[in-house]
Amino acid sequence: MKGLILSGGKGTRLYPLTFTSAKQLIPVANKPVLFRVIESIRDAGITEIGIVVGDTADEIKAAVRTGHRWGVNITYIPQEAPLGLAHAVKISRDFLGDDRFVMFLGDNVIEGGITPLIRQFADSEWNSQIVLTPVPQPEQYGVAELDENGRIVRLIEKPKVPPSNLALVGIYMFDEHIWEAVEAIRPSWRGELEITDAIQWLVSNGYQVYPYIHQGWWIDTGRPGDMLEANSMVLAELKPHIEGYVDRDSEVDSRVTIEKGAEIINSVVRGPTIIGQNTRIVNAYIGPFTSISHDCVVKDSEVERSIVLSHSTIENLPARVQDSLIGRHVVLKRSPIRPKALKLTLGDYSNLGLL
Repeated sequence: MKGLILSGGKGTRLYPLTFTSAKQLIPVANKPVLFRVIESIRDAGITEIGIVVGDTADEIKAAVRTGHRWGVNITYIPQEAPLGLAHAVKISRDFLGDDRFVMFLGDNVIEGGITPLIRQFADSEWNSQIVLTPVPQPEQYGVAELDENGRIVRLIEKPKVPPSNLALVGIYMFDEHIWEAVEAIRPSWRGELEITDAIQWLVSNGYQVYPYIHQGWWIDTGRPGDMLEANSMVLAELKPHIEGYVDRDSEVDSRVTIEKGAEIINSVVRGPTIIGQNTRIVNAYIGPFTSISHDCVVKDSEVERSIVLSHSTIENLPARVQDSLIGRHVVLKRSPIRPKALKLTLGDYSNLGLL
C-alpha cells in the first residue's frame, strides 16, 4: 500500500496564525500535526507517501524534506488550486498507480493511529473503506448510512435529519476502482470534486465500501478551539520525561515533559504540559494542557491550556493567559492599565503591549 496526505489547504479558519505558516505545521504537544500523520502512516507499515501541496508547498517541503528521518520516501504532488479532495486523488494517479492506498487529511489527529485499520483493509477484498466515528451533532458533518450487513448505503453531507450519528473522519482507503469514480463525478456547487461523491459513485455502482468505526477521539484541527483540544488530548498521552534543568525552588509535577536545554526557575509547572528545548520559565506558573515550544521565555506570567510557538516571549503579564494560541516570534508584555483576563490568537511576529 501507499499513503497519500492532503496538505494543500489555506487554513483560513486558523487566521492569523496561517497567514505566515501552513496549518499542517502548527504543532500539538510541540510536534507539527503533519509529522504525526506521517508517523501514523509509517507505523502502519507504509513507506511510500505522497503529499499533495498547494500555496504552502515550499514551507512543507522545507520541514518534511525527503522523509528519511521517519524512514519513508516522500513524493510531493502540486495542486494548482484547492479543487476538492477527489481532485487531489485524481492528480496523484502517477504516484499511486494501481496500488491500494490510504488517504489522510494532513490536519487531522486521531487516537491510537491507523495500524488496525490498514490491517483490516489489507486483509480484505473490499474496494474501499472509510473511517467513521460517533459524534454528538452529526448534522454538522458528512454522515454515513449503513445497511444491516455494515456496508455503506449512502453518504449525506450535513443532513437536517441524520440517518445515523456516524460522521466521516478524514481517513479513506481505496483500490484502483477509485480512478473510475473520480473520472465519473462532476464538480459540486462549490466547484470542487468531492470525495463523498466519489465514494457514493462506488456504492451506487456495486463496489464494496465498508466502514471502520473508530471509538477513540478524533479531531480536525481546523479551528483554534479544535487545535487546543487536540493539544490537550495528545499531551495526556505523552510519557513524561525531564531532560532540562529544574531548580530547587520550582515545583514540577510528574506529568510534565521538559526538553533538553530548557530551564525552570522559581516556577510552578503542572501537567500534562510540555516545555520545549532552550525555553526559560522564570517566576512563572504554567498550568495543565499547555505546550510551549522551543526558544521561548515566560517570565513573571501565568499560562494555562494554551499553545505557545517558538521564539516567543511572555513577560510580566497582569492576568493569566488561557485558552490561547500564540504564534512564533511574538512579544507579549504588560502595559500600564490592568485587564482582568486575556484570550488571544496571535500570529507570527506579533508585538502586543497590553493596556
